[in-house]
Amino acid sequence: MNTKMMAILFASGNENKFNDLTIHRTTTSMPFAGRYRLVDFALSSFVNSGATRIGIITRNNYSSLMDHIRMGRDWDLNRKNSGIAVFPPFGLNTSKEMYKGKIEALHTILDFIEKAPEDYVILSNGNTAANIDYTKVLEKHIESGADLTILCHKAQCVNSSKRVIVGRDKKGFVNDLYSVEIPSQDLKLVSLGVYVVAKSILLEWVQQAYARGFVDFETDILFKEVKNGKLLAYEITEFAAIIDDVKTYYAESMKVLDYNIREQLFGGKNKIFTKVKDSVPTIYGDKAVVVNSLIADGCTINGTVINSILFRNVKVEDGVVIRDSIVMEDGTIMENSQLSHVITDKRVTVQSGRELKGLQTYPIVVVKNKVV
Repeated sequence: MNTKMMAILFASGNENKFNDLTIHRTTTSMPFAGRYRLVDFALSSFVNSGATRIGIITRNNYSSLMDHIRMGRDWDLNRKNSGIAVFPPFGLNTSKEMYKGKIEALHTILDFIEKAPEDYVILSNGNTAANIDYTKVLEKHIESGADLTILCHKAQCVNSSKRVIVGRDKKGFVNDLYSVEIPSQDLKLVSLGVYVVAKSILLEWVQQAYARGFVDFETDILFKEVKNGKLLAYEITEFAAIIDDVKTYYAESMKVLDYNIREQLFGGKNKIFTKVKDSVPTIYGDKAVVVNSLIADGCTINGTVINSILFRNVKVEDGVVIRDSIVMEDGTIMENSQLSHVITDKRVTVQSGRELKGLQTYPIVVVKNKVV
């Protein structure tokens, strides 16, 4: 039996909930953890698990994503017989309209999936940050005899974005599946929007659903398959984050300041790869104070940085105090300014003496290239 996997990555989703952060990019190309993009976690997990044939389905604002992944060299995906295939939002859709949901998106690339030699497919949203070993998932999937395996984790649904809640029996098979958008402090088993499925089953499901005018993969296929008892829940016990709005982006980014979380993401044998940039080391001035922060290379720090994340080539001038904030690439924070609970996009300049202050539950977002 061919136990090799291919992967399909959905690059877009919930861009309208990120305010100014996704004006020029997809969710999948959102910067994360100082020097990475969200797509890095998906691509690295695929490659580390031997899935080197990857289709990326785009929707809009994908030039930033294309610039980041290029030919896939940084993930060892610039290959002759596999590698990355990027599909535009129209694909084989003869009406020249954007796909309405995952079912139509998958239907436009059925030829790509069908001709691939792999027998199993990983379907993944692009808004998940996790280091996943899909070889273990596939082993469990085959052993169980399931039609599809849903990857999930235990989490609180504290925001208003849709979450798919998974109920399972003692053997791990799904006995309930439903979506919620009402915030709750209760710990629930939440789908990561990542699935492993046999190619033959996926093709059959998509063809039948598309012929009936169905749109949503979860609602129109998976929710209806629960009664057949052949959906398996696979729990990811290490760090996994679903990032689909400003609140979750900020909260999950701040968690990476925890050493144990960083170890779960980056400390194992399976590494997370990203686009290589040959930056110089960060320079810390005589007056620099840095406490519990994540600092990328190429920065110049002469002020105070506490509980914050600085991406590449950020300049922090004298007298600056940055607390609980995220400053993306090429940002400049000029002398005597103060930032608290702020997210600044790429190439933002905060002029001298400015004070920007948000809240943990409502961080201030400064749009790309803005001068404040």
